Amino acid sequence: MSATWTQEQILALAPDASSAKNGMALATSRKWLSLGCNEKAAWGYFQGSGKNPYQTRIDLTEPAFKCTCPSRKFPCKHAIALFLLLVNEKQLFTQNSPPEWVDDWLEARSERKVKQEEKLKIEEKTKKEVDPQAQAKRAAKRFQKVTGGMQDLEVWLRDLVSNGLAAAQEQPYSFWDDAAARLVDAQASGVARLVREMGSISHSGTGWQERLLSQLGRVYLLIEAFKRLESLSIPVQADIRTQIGFSQNQQELSTQSGVNDSWLIVGQSLAEEDRLKIQRNWLLGKQTQQKALILNFAHGSQPLDISLVPGSFINAELVFFESAYPLRAIVKTREDELTQIDTMPGYSNISNMIKEYSQALAKNPWIEQFPVPIRGVIPIKQNNQWFIRDEDKHLVPVKSIFKHNWQLLAFSGGYPVDIFGEWDGEYFLPVSVWGNNRFINFGF
Repeated sequence: MSATWTQEQILALAPDASSAKNGMALATSRKWLSLGCNEKAAWGYFQGSGKNPYQTRIDLTEPAFKCTCPSRKFPCKHAIALFLLLVNEKQLFTQNSPPEWVDDWLEARSERKVKQEEKLKIEEKTKKEVDPQAQAKRAAKRFQKVTGGMQDLEVWLRDLVSNGLAAAQEQPYSFWDDAAARLVDAQASGVARLVREMGSISHSGTGWQERLLSQLGRVYLLIEAFKRLESLSIPVQADIRTQIGFSQNQQELSTQSGVNDSWLIVGQSLAEEDRLKIQRNWLLGKQTQQKALILNFAHGSQPLDISLVPGSFINAELVFFESAYPLRAIVKTREDELTQIDTMPGYSNISNMIKEYSQALAKNPWIEQFPVPIRGVIPIKQNNQWFIRDEDKHLVPVKSIFKHNWQLLAFSGGYPVDIFGEWDGEYFLPVSVWGNNRFINFGF
């Protein structure tokens, strides 16, 4: 285990910075009454403030965690501490026969996995039995609703532009939300999100006019493309439908052949929208150099999938969603073994990054986050704005929501490091960094 996992990788599993900090503080033997492990699991009794010690356990094959503490965070600080101890001080784990509460948990997890597989088989069988005519009728009805919504949106958009951008800035948020709500009713939730974002853009400070005009252009391009949907190639049709809000069936994707490679998990980020947690896992194929995005979702206090560990390689088969510039994918099959990152591949300079970004936009103009691994750059600060600079002295500004600039600068020590981040065409958002044989995932 110690050869596979690093402290940085374990801390990257923490749901927030405070959990990581507290986990490190509890990763000391005097806090634990007993510790044990075998090839499948690790466990321990932690004496908290209550009468009974907490029972903390880790399924090392996933990994997965469970603790009897009252925390609603996942994994909790005790699970993080136990994992850190296992990696850093494995000699403390003297037991190799799991107690009953560990065996019962592992058995329950195994049973749930079998039931999930059976459920998927039943759903697949049921799907095959669905009346194709009824299914086609429902699809046609939705398409008709979306068409009406897009037609109404075009009228609304033309009125907005004819009144001028200055008038748009004076509109309250309800103006944008009402337009978005009508699109949701028309079952075009993807376009609704783009419209809702305009309200924030119009109040985003200096340069808001250019940003709003750019967003208006993307939406108008989507309207025009939808009018000509049937005349476009299948991959472009898929991009248009995805932007509008149509989903691609993941069960159908899982039946297709994918791309086999050793995939480097170059970064993982987390965002939250209306209690929906959105996890973006960025992968890069070692042989194919193919970029991939694995999205995971969890609502409220539900746990996210943490089996993709930033800074490690997995041997897996990925199936990509249909697109003119494929990025999003699902993991069809994978090996359980993780191996540590040994190098960060990437663009040699910012010019090459911008060139490929332009080529990607030519294929899919609605790309919002473009994955950028770039080598040999230095974080710098000029006039209260952070940048990353390559060896040719080219600069790209760092997005203001990134709060780890000083940590990134300290990590680099003023010397070039390899950084992975997301580029939106205007700002760069660092996600992870590699240097001096160390990997850090910021996750923001």
